[in-house]
Amino acid sequence: MSYLFTSESVSEGHPDKIADQISDALIDNFLAFDPESKVACETLVTTGQVILAGEVKSKTYLDVQQIARDVIKKIGYTKSEYMFEANSCGILSAIHEQSQDINQGVDRSNKEDQGAGDQGMMFGYATNETEDYMPLALNLSHKLLQELAVLRRENNEIKYLRPDAKSQVTLEYDDNNKPVRIDAIVISTQHDDFDEETAMLAKIKTDLVNILIPRIIKSNPQYAHLFSDKIEYHINPTGKFVIGGPHGDTGLTGRKIIVDTYGGKGAHGGGAFSGKDPSKVDRSAAYATRHIAKNLVAAGIADEILVQVSYAIGVAKPMGIYINTYGTGKVGKTDGEIAKIVESIFDMRPYFIEQRLKLRNPIYSETAAYGHMGRTPETVTKTFRTPNGEEKTVSVDLFTWEKLDYVDQVKAAFGI
Repeated sequence: MSYLFTSESVSEGHPDKIADQISDALIDNFLAFDPESKVACETLVTTGQVILAGEVKSKTYLDVQQIARDVIKKIGYTKSEYMFEANSCGILSAIHEQSQDINQGVDRSNKEDQGAGDQGMMFGYATNETEDYMPLALNLSHKLLQELAVLRRENNEIKYLRPDAKSQVTLEYDDNNKPVRIDAIVISTQHDDFDEETAMLAKIKTDLVNILIPRIIKSNPQYAHLFSDKIEYHINPTGKFVIGGPHGDTGLTGRKIIVDTYGGKGAHGGGAFSGKDPSKVDRSAAYATRHIAKNLVAAGIADEILVQVSYAIGVAKPMGIYINTYGTGKVGKTDGEIAKIVESIFDMRPYFIEQRLKLRNPIYSETAAYGHMGRTPETVTKTFRTPNGEEKTVSVDLFTWEKLDYVDQVKAAFGI
């Protein structure tokens, strides 16, 4: 029987995502100068104010206020009428040293024995319904907002856009669990004030349907068949959306964990990613399980796979690995048998995850908007500066957990 499935995304200017991006910018700066830094940093943003809190153990000193302002400016909060502006907002730091009680469970004289930074379970998921092995509804939701941000920065075809926005895509699936059409698209975008509200709403809807959607189709021709004139569009359905960003809604680090992962497909262990260094398995193990799931699906083990791993705080070896292929397995093995083989291929102790995926590098700012999963691996050069004038330029690999670098090893292990 056919069914509908929906996922959402939020823009880089959404209050929660501003908080995520500030927290991850702090992580990157700490790791750039001290790769062994232990950081758990939370951010709150509201009208004219940023509050930083958390625990840090690091050899470096940072100007956290300037880092936060640079992030806010890059996002686009540069006008006083937004009631949240990069140069004028107040920034309060309540960051303090990490608890020794926690640190003693993580650091070991033998690095390979590094304990998990917390207890909990983490999930990774992959499906072959898209080229990047991500759920399609979330994929499209991200793309809508990424393209909307491009339009905002171009300030050419659409001149009234402001940074805050949300999207939502509802797909219809057929009896074979394949997406066949887009049923509905929701987009709420912050905008400049208009003189007349009815004309404003009509123009915004016309522009997004006639400018944004064609650009999405052109840049993603593989999805063109899903678009039709029968799509139900809800554009700014509440009406006026001038008051937005942190002035319209307080933002907090870690409140968009489903946007960050799989849009409601698969599962989520509940732990947020942003603001956490890789000793926190909430982050590192979630990346590692995505890496496993993607390589398994790409190797042809199944059409769809969920991977779970769980830990006890301070213990290196995970409690166990669970695999669910949703009945799509292609190798004549039970999910339990697949899990045993996965354990022999991927070492899921925290230190080995960090080494395998190169997680002790400043690679996290890029993850903090438009999803941590399904992104394109690339090598970039970054430059960081401390308040005392020290400068460091590093070349880093982004989104290493998205690499299909274990496909051959998986195939060999399964005799494919």
